[in-house]
Amino acid sequence: MEEVKVKSNYKDTIFRMLFSDKENLLSLYNALNGTDYTDTEGLEITTLENAVYMNYRNDISFVFSSELMLYEHQSTFNPNMPLRDLIYVTHVLQSLIRDEDLYSSVLVKIPAPRFVIFYNGIKPQPEKRILRLSDAFEGRTNEGGQPELELVVTAYNINADSNPELMEACQMLKEYAQYVEQVRERAKEKELAQAVEDAVDYCIQNGILAEFLSKNRAEAIAMSIFEYDEEKHIRNEKELSYQEGHQAGMEEGHRMGVEEGHRTGMEEGEDRLKRLHKRLLDENRIDELRKSIEDESYQKKLYEEYHI
Repeated sequence: MEEVKVKSNYKDTIFRMLFSDKENLLSLYNALNGTDYTDTEGLEITTLENAVYMNYRNDISFVFSSELMLYEHQSTFNPNMPLRDLIYVTHVLQSLIRDEDLYSSVLVKIPAPRFVIFYNGIKPQPEKRILRLSDAFEGRTNEGGQPELELVVTAYNINADSNPELMEACQMLKEYAQYVEQVRERAKEKELAQAVEDAVDYCIQNGILAEFLSKNRAEAIAMSIFEYDEEKHIRNEKELSYQEGHQAGMEEGHRMGVEEGHRTGMEEGEDRLKRLHKRLLDENRIDELRKSIEDESYQKKLYEEYHI
């Protein structure tokens, strides 16, 4: 098995690497909008590199044709994406209008924002789903019954059997979904690292992301191990953390309420796992990462080593 080298500033995912390429990104834009643009000259990527606000980071944001697009890939459905996107888009807009005078009598123009999620988790979801910021509002709307602040996110299911028209319109998105499916199917029967290597070999041989995987083989394998392991362990940690959160909530219910205790336990469990993964990847300890996937006691040992 080849040695996997991971960049010390590891932050990418397969999805983000694929669609950070302007041609691929324009193809995805065309597929969503029924357009046929070919010139990437007017496409400006505005993703905030290394920008983290309340631990939220967007996969891809860009300006094109007077629109500000925010694209996010998810393997776990998150109903809080409208709020997360609201937080993120304000920072993108700040960077776009930093030279404008907001106190001027002249109206400052901004590109029209649009928000999209590409979901390919294992939990069933509809082919298309609309999420609204106003769904989270507890207070009253205005006299007309409308919220005075709204943000709408459209979520597309991109699993291999969903949204066939969208997938056929963007070959790169289709091949990405096929690659993910190959990894998942093999991971049901094999150790994860081997499953990923076998999936990469199969896809290269069968023309699925072949050029990308051939050029970025080692990094793609490392990223896939990290992504799949994070997806799997977040589910497991949520179950464990729910139980721990329940106990913590019972003990502190007089101060913060039982439900808040549940939520706190879950958030702490997810954060703990992410910090461990990042430390292992930053230090290129891929073998230890692989072992921790299958050995829970070894994972606990790593938590102790890093004082996490």
